[in-house]
Amino acid sequence: MKKLFILLTLCLSLVSNNVVAAAPLALVTSGPGNRIHGVDISKWQHPYDKPINFTRMADAGIRFVMIKGSDSNPIADMTAKRYLKMDRTAAQAAGLYTGFYYFAYLPDTTVKAEIIADAKAQAQKVIWRLGEIGGYTEQDLPVALDLETNCVRSISGTCQKYASRAHVSLWAKTWLSEVTLKTKRLPFLYSYPNFLESAKTRSKEFAKYPLWIAAYGKHPKDPANHPGMKSVGCFVHSWTKADCTPDYTIWQYSSCGFGVKYGVASSRIDLNVFNGGPEAFYALTKGNWKPSGVDLLPFNETTTATLISSSSSITTNDSANFVVDAVRPNGTPVVTGSVRFVSADSTIKTGVQQVIRSASGRWTLKVSGLLASTYVGYIEYFDESTTHASSVMPVMFEVTQGPTPTPKPSPTKKPAPKPVDTCAGQIRN
Repeated sequence: MKKLFILLTLCLSLVSNNVVAAAPLALVTSGPGNRIHGVDISKWQHPYDKPINFTRMADAGIRFVMIKGSDSNPIADMTAKRYLKMDRTAAQAAGLYTGFYYFAYLPDTTVKAEIIADAKAQAQKVIWRLGEIGGYTEQDLPVALDLETNCVRSISGTCQKYASRAHVSLWAKTWLSEVTLKTKRLPFLYSYPNFLESAKTRSKEFAKYPLWIAAYGKHPKDPANHPGMKSVGCFVHSWTKADCTPDYTIWQYSSCGFGVKYGVASSRIDLNVFNGGPEAFYALTKGNWKPSGVDLLPFNETTTATLISSSSSITTNDSANFVVDAVRPNGTPVVTGSVRFVSADSTIKTGVQQVIRSASGRWTLKVSGLLASTYVGYIEYFDESTTHASSVMPVMFEVTQGPTPTPKPSPTKKPAPKPVDTCAGQIRN
């Protein structure tokens, strides 16, 4: 009788919390080439905040879903967090296996110690995110590092500076090692062949991590096709085998899946196939990890911000520049957040503010477009995710009138470019 009472109580609890316990569905080889079929999703599969029908996705033969779960950019990270929690719960309730990926931007620094500190801080963000959703279960695939850009400084959408191969590799090795050490599972590395070859050094250490490779245009239904193959020669990277084929675990073969077919409101969805059978797939889901207290996200954790350098006198043609460090109570860099200049006089315009992340916990703030005046206010470190508490540093600087710059001629208007079919040459499935 007591066991029956406990069982009924559990059932009522699940119903009251709108949670439906479901065992994972049996793996089926419904994908092209008789492979296990998967998708990856992000905010783009939620147009107008519409939910995803994961039951329809499962009925279409999908068995795994990789969800964007975190991002180096604080604003994008908050959006990813919201959809990760929603989509992981719904997908697992529909019997699907889930994983999440972290989209990485590297720091604008060439100092090795700062690169390592930044990679560790960004790995900490992923561990906290994994802790927020309860850790790993046997319905979870490992997290993935989405590393597809080595641009470290961008202005108006144009990259001004790239990280070297050695620095990209140092950052990636540190991140992957940190996440492995904590969770006891090897993370995926997601990228595309040209980046793997041109932006990262070859290493046996990289090769031990499962590769999730993006390569479009060849259909995985043909066993003779392999992802990321040149017509002549090899893409030479850490996962290249002697016959030039890549040693991959997941192949993202298209970004042009038909959204409605898979239960999403967007017109398109990324499609993937798993390279192996059920036994190899299940091996990736082994090993539970539950967060301890230190693995859970802090709330308004005390921070110490320091003004490393600042402008004291500039002209209206210059920018006021400030370099800021922010650290946690243990002296390590903060994991998220940004900086801004706030004027003590709210009626004074504070110009255009550009923030460059030099490393985790270090920013260069450039304030331009200022009028001649004396500016009094403060530089604020802030974190909209409320992980770390705000910290302010008072500043005062003088802006004098500079010479009037020669006006630039208006550019000749160019005809609007013709629409580009970004799905041309891709598999539409």
